[in-house]
Amino acid sequence: MKTLAEMAVEVLNTADGRGKTALGRRYAAEWFASRAAGQPLEIGSATPPDRPARPALPELLAPRDMPRRRTGTLAGRLALLHAVAHIELNAVDLHWDIIARFTHIPMPPGFYDDWVKAADEECKHFNLLCDCLEAHGSHYGALPAHAGMWQAAADTRDDFLGRLAVVPMVLEARGLDVTPQMLEVFRKAGDEGAAAALEVIYAEEVGHVAYGSKWFNFMCGRTNEDPKDVFHALVRRYFHGQLKPPFNEEKRAEAGLPPDFYWPLADEAGQL
Repeated sequence: MKTLAEMAVEVLNTADGRGKTALGRRYAAEWFASRAAGQPLEIGSATPPDRPARPALPELLAPRDMPRRRTGTLAGRLALLHAVAHIELNAVDLHWDIIARFTHIPMPPGFYDDWVKAADEECKHFNLLCDCLEAHGSHYGALPAHAGMWQAAADTRDDFLGRLAVVPMVLEARGLDVTPQMLEVFRKAGDEGAAAALEVIYAEEVGHVAYGSKWFNFMCGRTNEDPKDVFHALVRRYFHGQLKPPFNEEKRAEAGLPPDFYWPLADEAGQL
């Protein structure tokens, strides 16, 4: 029987997007079945790759080289769906990577429950978006994609708290800010399939940000540090972008992310 860490590495080393997500969903089901049966899988240990396996396409481009497309056209909306699918595929790997990479840090079983559930949902999100692309005669890989999506993982490969701060509490929280506008784009275009997919993603991403906040606070409690101060220091160290309003304060609060975590960082960016 494979350990959870071995399962995570196998997902990371699977290149094809649909294949990766099928394997991820299978292993998530096995994890929860073992927990329900009272015979949980061992966490174990394994060595995740520096970069997850990826299909030959999409072509990966620097952000400045990515083509600009208007969402008022079908081509522009397909480009937006493709970009979000690429984000979700990276999220699949980010969630399995945190499971495999930090097994040397003792964590309660609930941590692994949360991250396996989030990884499973990211697999579902990628497939929903692929279904939307294919319904319009396109597919994941048909357009170029952002080359920098794995940077946050590379930067925090040796820093568990840094990973929790930057991935769920900054990057996924940003998704909560921008998704309502994306939903409006597809509703206005009458694309109910894409809107329904984004609704699912929007609802479940709140939980992913909440997992990050919960376990970040848990780790700060272990060392009796102020989570807000630690968060600010880690985001300054690892996050290369800027925290920009408008923020979805309602959904961020629902996910356990109060305004005094992110507004001071946004104010700093505004003063640069």
